[in-house]
Amino acid sequence: MSGTWIPPEQYIATLPKATIYGCFYVTDEADRPIQLRAARNPALWQWPGGNMDPGETPWECAVRECLEETGLRIADEPKLLAMHFLPPLGDWNTHKVGFVFDGGRLTQAQIDSIVLDPDEHCEVAVRSLQGWQEEMSAFSFGRLAAVAQARRTGSVCYREHSGPS
Repeated sequence: MSGTWIPPEQYIATLPKATIYGCFYVTDEADRPIQLRAARNPALWQWPGGNMDPGETPWECAVRECLEETGLRIADEPKLLAMHFLPPLGDWNTHKVGFVFDGGRLTQAQIDSIVLDPDEHCEVAVRSLQGWQEEMSAFSFGRLAAVAQARRTGSVCYREHSGPS
């Protein structure tokens, strides 16, 4: 540290930039993870969620995005399962920090009532962890398995990534 004081606005300009997302990990009543297929990249499976809007908290973001993407409000109180960090990758030139909340176990009636935003997702799927492993990249499946383990153990996990997924 140089000991030289600089005004906050100048200091803030030197800090890394990041986007923050909030999402829900949800399962069916048999604890099989539920994911949504991305409309723009059908190889990508996602949890209900997205990037924060200005003035939002990660929890508020997860609730809003889930409602927009599925038509469901699935949780009333935040229960954090995971934090996820990604450095700038490819065309995404900022860090990305994610908050994964427990969205609980959905009944078949809730799953059947999901209404997807076609601009965001084109399919809802429920699979066992083993079934998801066949569908996802090793990194994405590792995150899924770690979050499932966090829910089972009542702990919070931290994941980070430094290369292409």
